[in-house]
Amino acid sequence: MFLSRRYRPNLWPFYGLLGVEFCLTVALLTFTGIAAPNLYRTKLWQDGADNGFNSSPTAGLYAAANYRPYTTPKVWSQFITNYNLVVAVLSMFLMLVKATMYMLHVLPPIVSTSLHAILIVLYAIAVAFQASPDTTDPRHLQTGAAWYIMKSCSVTRDKSLVGYCQQAKATFACFVAMLGIFVIYFGLSLWSCFPSKAQRLEYEEKRRAKKLRWAHLDEPDPRSAGSEYPVPETPGVQLGMNPVTPRTLAFNTLGGTKDLPLRSQEKGETKTSTFALRSPGILRTPMNFGQKKAEKTEMVLPEEAQSPKPEGQMYFPPPPKQSNKKT
Repeated sequence: MFLSRRYRPNLWPFYGLLGVEFCLTVALLTFTGIAAPNLYRTKLWQDGADNGFNSSPTAGLYAAANYRPYTTPKVWSQFITNYNLVVAVLSMFLMLVKATMYMLHVLPPIVSTSLHAILIVLYAIAVAFQASPDTTDPRHLQTGAAWYIMKSCSVTRDKSLVGYCQQAKATFACFVAMLGIFVIYFGLSLWSCFPSKAQRLEYEEKRRAKKLRWAHLDEPDPRSAGSEYPVPETPGVQLGMNPVTPRTLAFNTLGGTKDLPLRSQEKGETKTSTFALRSPGILRTPMNFGQKKAEKTEMVLPEEAQSPKPEGQMYFPPPPKQSNKKT
């Protein structure tokens, strides 16, 4: 079993989801950038308290004055505003990197699955915090999501907050839509990790071709059978014979070892003889005063190259010297 590197289907679903993600990411960057750091969060909190939908922003001051513990509801805290902005910026960066990697074919489905699993967790936390309840005031319990999500924006007492209410509602809707997009991404990537029947057949064919391509390297060499270290074959030389080089030929001709191919004969071997060859002496000069005389060098020549020695030699006296005296 292997993990596929191609998406199923291959092209258009990814680009379609990428286009929708781009539009939603730009909208999230706009909404979260406008809301940061605290443009309308406290105003909506106070308007909901005036309508009796949730607790009041001053509940924390009264608790601190009476030395009572108090925790700001998650939906009205500064943390959720900063968190939404960070997630939106991170989503834009990951979207650009993901699109580039996909176009360059370096984003396999297993990497896409891991990436979108992380994004699903981040967006699920953002949605859960925005839809969290507010139960700090027993007289005004908010058991569900905030009033600007559950109710129409026309219920506000301060009509100048209608636009802020709509922005907060749109921000929550964009986060929910992005969460759905990433779930689709995750499902498509996870499905693409498992190869189809055609991909499995293609993979088996490639593996079989690769195995046949290198099969000859696993076959034993018959020339090296029974030898732990096989001797490489020299081109142009029969098996079991030493290679013949110009140096070997010259050495054999001058009377080298008797186990060379050119020295071997069926009936016998050619006998060689040696003679002494003395190099001329080196003239003594002040520059080479410490050098030794040339030593005797022995050269081996074949028998045919030597002149036969005469058995006897006749003596011829020298001619008489002419006299310079005048007669």
